[in-house]
Amino acid sequence: MLECLLIAAKGLDELLKLEIQQILGEARAIHMTPGQCRLEVSLEELYRLNLHTRIANRVLLVLVSGNVKNADDIYTLTQQVNWPEQFDVNSAFAVRFNGVNKEIRNTQFGGLKIKDAVVDQFTEQTGRRPDVSRQEPDVQIHGRLRREKLDICIDFSGTSLHVRGYREQTGDAPLKEQVAAAILMRSGWAQNTTECMLDPMCGSGTIAIEAALIATNTPPNLHRFHWGFEHFLGHDKAIWNKVKEQAIANICEPKAKIYAFDISTILLDMAKVNAQAAGVQDIIEFKQCDALQAQVKESTGYIVSNPPYGERLGEYVGLLPLYDGFGKQLKTHFANWHVSLLSSDPQLIKALKLRAHKRYALNNGKLECVLVNYILNDENLADFDVQGAMPADEFANRLMKNQKRLQKWLTRESIEAYRIYDADLPDYNFAIDVYGAWVIVQEYAPPKTLPEAVAKERLQQALLRIPAIMKCPTAQVVVKQRVKQSGSSQYQKQSSSGKRITVSEYGAKFYINPADYLDVGLFLDHRTTRQMFAQKAKGKHVLNLFCYTGSVSVHAALHGAKSVTSVDMSRTYINWAKDNFELNGITGTHVFEQADCLEWLSKRAQGHLPKYDAIFIDPPSFSNSKRMDSTWDVQRDHISLIKDALSCLQDGGFIYFSNNLRKFTLDNDAIAELGLKAINIGHKTLPEDFARNPKIHHCWEITKQ
Repeated sequence: MLECLLIAAKGLDELLKLEIQQILGEARAIHMTPGQCRLEVSLEELYRLNLHTRIANRVLLVLVSGNVKNADDIYTLTQQVNWPEQFDVNSAFAVRFNGVNKEIRNTQFGGLKIKDAVVDQFTEQTGRRPDVSRQEPDVQIHGRLRREKLDICIDFSGTSLHVRGYREQTGDAPLKEQVAAAILMRSGWAQNTTECMLDPMCGSGTIAIEAALIATNTPPNLHRFHWGFEHFLGHDKAIWNKVKEQAIANICEPKAKIYAFDISTILLDMAKVNAQAAGVQDIIEFKQCDALQAQVKESTGYIVSNPPYGERLGEYVGLLPLYDGFGKQLKTHFANWHVSLLSSDPQLIKALKLRAHKRYALNNGKLECVLVNYILNDENLADFDVQGAMPADEFANRLMKNQKRLQKWLTRESIEAYRIYDADLPDYNFAIDVYGAWVIVQEYAPPKTLPEAVAKERLQQALLRIPAIMKCPTAQVVVKQRVKQSGSSQYQKQSSSGKRITVSEYGAKFYINPADYLDVGLFLDHRTTRQMFAQKAKGKHVLNLFCYTGSVSVHAALHGAKSVTSVDMSRTYINWAKDNFELNGITGTHVFEQADCLEWLSKRAQGHLPKYDAIFIDPPSFSNSKRMDSTWDVQRDHISLIKDALSCLQDGGFIYFSNNLRKFTLDNDAIAELGLKAINIGHKTLPEDFARNPKIHHCWEITKQ
C-alpha cells in the first residue's frame, strides 16, 4: 500500500473526504487536517483518485515522513529516499515547499535543503545531476511541513487539478473548476441529478460544464494533457490505461436538462467553446438572457450560480439592483426551487431578501466567499424586511425634498459640488455629496443602539433609490465608510481607478477623484470660508498650511494674491494642488512645498525670511503619520501652532484658523497672552447646504491686538 495526500482549497476538507470514499467505493481510514486528507491506497486507486476527484487540487504520493527541527533534519530526511529509483536523471525537477515552524521560517529555504539533498544523491550515485526547472518541470517534489512533521512527496497530478483541460477562455474573476464542482455538491443537485439545473449568470460556463460532467459520470480530468506521474519510474501504463477505460465505459446520458444563461453574448460564446472542449456542448442548453428575466419550463429544480460580486464598495453599489431584482425574479417564477449562490459580499446576498437554509464558507482562489443555499418555500416567497428597519420611502421623500429646496440656490450660485443629505433622519445615518455627475455616499458608524444588520439594510435600501432620485448611473454612485481614522489609515488609498473629474466653484475649477481616496479632493463645508479668505487676500502674500489639494490657494490666486505658498506633507496632495493651478491657468510666483507643516513652520519662524500677509490654517484633528516625529492633537497643540504662524505673519496681517474637531475649544487666555484677537466667524462661514450642521467646522479670524 502507498500513502498519499489529497490537497484541497480552504473549506472543502469535509467534502473531499466524502468524495474519496465515493471514488474508492468502500470505507477507508482517512485522516483529515486543514487543507488535506491522508490515506493508504494501491497504485490503481492512486490513478483513480487523480482521474475522478472533482474537489482536490493535487494528489501527492508520500515517499517519506518524519519530524524535523532544523535544516539538517530536512536534508537527512530527504536522503532517506532513493531518488534515482523515483525519476531519471534526465528528467528536470522542481521543489515546492509549504509550511513553517519555529525553526524553519522560510519556505524557500526549506525547499532549497530538499533540492540539495536530491541533487547530492544523484551526483553520488550516478555521477550526474538532474536539471532544476521551475517553469515546466518533469517531476515536482513537494515538502509539506506541519509543526514538526514533514512529508516529502512526488506530485502525481503535475499542474493543479482545477486545470481540467477544457477551459480555453474565461471572463473576469473566473470561478475555479473544483469550486464549481464543490458548490454543485453543496447545493444538493449533484446527489439529485434527475432534477434540472440552471445557471442564469453562467459567465464562461464553468458551473454548467462541471454539472454536465457530473450528470454524465464523466471523469473531470479525462481531458488533461499532462500528468505528474508520467516521469515517475513506478508508473504502470497498463494499470493507468485500465483505469481510464473503466471510467470511459461508465459515462452515461444525463437524466435532466442543464441550462446556462447569460446576458453577455461574448461570455456565452466563451462558454460554448469551453463546453465543446469538454465534450458536453450537446448536453447544455445555452441562451442569451438577462438573469432578471430568466425562466424555464420545469416547475422544480436547482439554480446554482456565481453571480458577479465586487471587491470594492463602489462595485457593490452597481451590483445592488441586480441582486434586488434577482431576488424578486426568484420569488415570482421559481417557487419550490432550490437556489445556491456563491458570493464574497454578504451584503449583496442580503439584498435578495431571502432566508438562508444553509451557509458554507469556502475560498475561490484567495478570495474568501460564502455559499448560501435557499429553498423557495412559502416562507421565502413572502416579502420581509429586517426587523426594526424603517420604510425607505421616508428617506426617498427627504432626499427629494432637499433637492427641491437647494435647487434655486445651486442655480443662482452656479455650484456643482454640494451636500444634499447629512444624516437628516437618524435611522439613515450617512451623508450624501454631489460632485458634478457623481454621488458620494459616506456611511457613518451606526449608533450603538442600532443593530448593524438594520443599519446595513437601511443603507442598502437607500442605495437602491439614490440613482433614480439623483438621475445618476449606479456606476457613478460611490460608497465610502466614514469611520474614525488613525495612523497611516488616514492616507491610504481606497481604490486605484485613477479617474478624475472636474467641478466648478465660484469660477474656479477643481479636480475630483470620486473613488480612490476617502476624501475626494474638495472639502465642501469650507466653500464659503475659501471665498471669504480669498477676497481678503487680494494683493497679499499668502501662506496655506495643510493645503490638501490647494483649493484655498487656487481661490486666493484667482482673487489677485501676489503670491501663494502651499505646504502639505503629502506628495500626492502637493501634486494635486499643482494640477489644480494648471487647470485654472494660474501662473506667477507661487510656491509648493512638500513638508511636515509643523516642522516647516517652526524652522521658518527661526529664520529671517520674508513674512506673509495672510495665513490659512486648517489642520487635522489628530495625526501620527510615520513622517512625523511625534503625534499631533489639535486641541493640545493649537496654541504652539498659532504661535509659530504668528512669527511668520507680517504686521497688519491676519490668520484664518479652522478645524473640524466637534468638541474643540479655542484657548482664549493663551490667545490673549500672545497679544492676539480672535473673532469667531464660524457662523459666517457655514454654507447653505450645511445649515443643519453648525458644528461641521470651527473658524476664527486672528489678528494682533
